[in-house]
Amino acid sequence: MGKFTVYATAGLMLASVSTLAHAAKLEDTAPYPKAEAGFTRQVIHLPQQAQEDNFKVEILAGKTLEVDCNHQRLGGTLVEKNLEGWGYPFYRLEQVSGPMSTLMACPPGPQKKRAFVPVIGEGFTVRYNSKLPIVVYAPKDVEVRYRIWSASDKVGVAIPE
Repeated sequence: MGKFTVYATAGLMLASVSTLAHAAKLEDTAPYPKAEAGFTRQVIHLPQQAQEDNFKVEILAGKTLEVDCNHQRLGGTLVEKNLEGWGYPFYRLEQVSGPMSTLMACPPGPQKKRAFVPVIGEGFTVRYNSKLPIVVYAPKDVEVRYRIWSASDKVGVAIPE
């Protein structure tokens, strides 16, 4: 648990610094299209890792909403596209549905608070590659965050039966 927490926290802090440092350089990488009306183009620049095959990136798209004690989620699919002529991937979140919520009775008293509600669906875990930015086109009201996952050094062995 501790190792994951360090990577997630460090990854989110590096996201802010790295994105600001590289924001103007996206067009230097490749001619990614501008965002269409109603969408934003959001970019993640990853730090270089020694063995990048041991890492994955979880895209956390979502909205900050007023929530209660129930678990809220949004729905959607992150679709991988190909930058024609370059072969570079980019990602598009077409539609976001919801919010969906559990229907538990909340305890008495003030329960409402503002919290980040993620989009849950297919395609949100992508390959780690520090050589290319992760470019996500999302509806204007959707914020894109990310978390870095790393493989454990421990490898288990299955027992044949």
